[in-house]
Amino acid sequence: MVQGAQAGASAPTPFQDATDLTLDQLVNIQVTSVSKKETPLNQSPAAIAVITQEDIRRSGLTSIPELLRMVPGLDVAQVNASEWAVSARGFNSQFGNKLQVLVDGRSIYNPVFAGVRWNVQDVVLEDLERIEVIRGPGASLWGANAVNGVINIITKSARETQGLLVSSSLGTEQQPTTSLRYGGQLATNVFYRVYVKYVNHDGFVDAMGNETPDKWNALRGGMRLDWEATSGDLLTLQGDYFKGDFGQATQIPILTPPFSTNFTAVNDNRGGNVLGRWTHGFSEDSVLTLQMYYDHNVANEADLQGISDVYDFDLQHKFGWGERQAIVWGLGYRYLPTDNSPSSFLNWNRRTRNDQLYSAFVQDDVTLVEGRLHLVLGSKIEHNDYTGFEFQPSGRLLWTPSEQQTVWTAVSRAVRTPSELERDGQFNAAAFQPSPASPPVLVRLFGDPDFRSEKILSYELGYRVEPTPRLSFDLATFYTVYDSLGSIQPADSPFFEAVPTPHLVVPETFQNGQSGETYGAELSAQWLVTDRLRLAGSYGWLRMQLRPDPAAEGDSPQQQFQIRSYLDLPHNLELNGAVYFVDQINAPSSTIRIPVPSYVRLDLGVAWHPLKTLEIGVWGQNLLSNHHPEFPNTRTTLQTEIPRGVYGKITWRF
Repeated sequence: MVQGAQAGASAPTPFQDATDLTLDQLVNIQVTSVSKKETPLNQSPAAIAVITQEDIRRSGLTSIPELLRMVPGLDVAQVNASEWAVSARGFNSQFGNKLQVLVDGRSIYNPVFAGVRWNVQDVVLEDLERIEVIRGPGASLWGANAVNGVINIITKSARETQGLLVSSSLGTEQQPTTSLRYGGQLATNVFYRVYVKYVNHDGFVDAMGNETPDKWNALRGGMRLDWEATSGDLLTLQGDYFKGDFGQATQIPILTPPFSTNFTAVNDNRGGNVLGRWTHGFSEDSVLTLQMYYDHNVANEADLQGISDVYDFDLQHKFGWGERQAIVWGLGYRYLPTDNSPSSFLNWNRRTRNDQLYSAFVQDDVTLVEGRLHLVLGSKIEHNDYTGFEFQPSGRLLWTPSEQQTVWTAVSRAVRTPSELERDGQFNAAAFQPSPASPPVLVRLFGDPDFRSEKILSYELGYRVEPTPRLSFDLATFYTVYDSLGSIQPADSPFFEAVPTPHLVVPETFQNGQSGETYGAELSAQWLVTDRLRLAGSYGWLRMQLRPDPAAEGDSPQQQFQIRSYLDLPHNLELNGAVYFVDQINAPSSTIRIPVPSYVRLDLGVAWHPLKTLEIGVWGQNLLSNHHPEFPNTRTTLQTEIPRGVYGKITWRF
């Protein structure tokens, strides 16, 4: 992963040559996710990686979750054509519940099921500034659910996206996918952009190579306005609207042989958001930010039908106190009304909820030895309607023994709060008949009104070094203790129901019945081999020990490895490649666990720049096999595999 132009530098050319950047620039990009203020990456006391616009362009990857494959230690697995399982440091699932994900400061973590719907998250990729990813807890700043990581997706300002951009791609799986964006000025200090993007994707295949019913399409549009009112005031207003149709296979238990049925449906998801942010600089060391947003989502799916809204207010102030302290503090309020309709798959004890979340945080960065030693202490306090007050403190120590070396360590506490499904949902999980003479049995899963927050205590140690001007390494190690993890346990005694067919109901319930530890290491490196060739690679190792049921240890691979290359050729040509290795897993599918073999993925791409404003590229993805599985589908035993794909893309800036 590489860096674009640094703050204060001249604007980059439309297609910047990554090999023109020095290694010092590559490892010192300014990040904001660790401290909620700009900090050089190599001086950040956390395991953080950055995907820049240049990484995005040269990777050939076409969606946000696919881009996350480049992050060391992040587990990204595609479930079907439109769904992904994404997690950090274990516990991967189709709806990973231990990552906090934000887009321009707006949380997209869904409180109904605790996770992120990656298929409805999209932007014009050319308008992405960067994606910052923290592995490990970030709850002292970002609050509950930032347990194993934080993904912060940051788009460019309207000033940086002036003019017309047209981007269109077509391939074996991608049908015509097009982005149109135009940016202009309303005054010398008022900039805007508007965009529309349409994505059309074919379905994938099953193990026999037959097409699966998961094709999808989505239309999205939006705008952003940036008003630089004074030298110290910036006002931003932005919003998006989307509508998508997603094919889905779902398996539902029935009370007659064969006791389950698969059916396919086209899910309709739509929604929109609007965000306003005012930033006021009192001085170089004192900045106040006030942000408000509204997010509206409508899900009309086979297994989930409902409306969820988010009203969010956030105030943040950072200032210097004396010569050795930099303080950041803030207040927040969030109102979350939801209306969940019963479906053939899922019912609710409480159809509507009107939850509220109050929060406050403070963090103090203390310089103990100028230029050498920093101590960062902070905590976030939240009150939610499920579990009351939650305290999430952290302490971080940063030591820079030389300009080429950084050592950091951290101790953090974080929580994952209950979802509406875990508290109020109920659905039929499985059906069977023990013997021909007995009535059928229906296994029904109930939410637990007393389900508590999951709690973790994490210990981290990291080391960064630049042994030569062309080579750098970044090592992060961790040991994390988990308590009150969610699990499914037997509930009360079985009972009979007379309709629709007399049957016995065996109840199960969500409970906080698991505990355990995880530990591991993540190593990444950057090497400028020549002025025209750069290599980036990483290796991740993870070990999980869970009690009393160790089955979930198989949800995430123990080992992952990747290496990416960026080569500039004569005549304005580029050759880009990536190899990914992912270890085997044994993950849940419907009511069983399915082993997924390890796999190696190879991507190759060639890009040509006949003009400075024009790029023509061809990419091949998953080139080593006709198709392979990456993660089971929890909704059905009908498993999807990811096929080999080839596509071409044209991007033109006017």
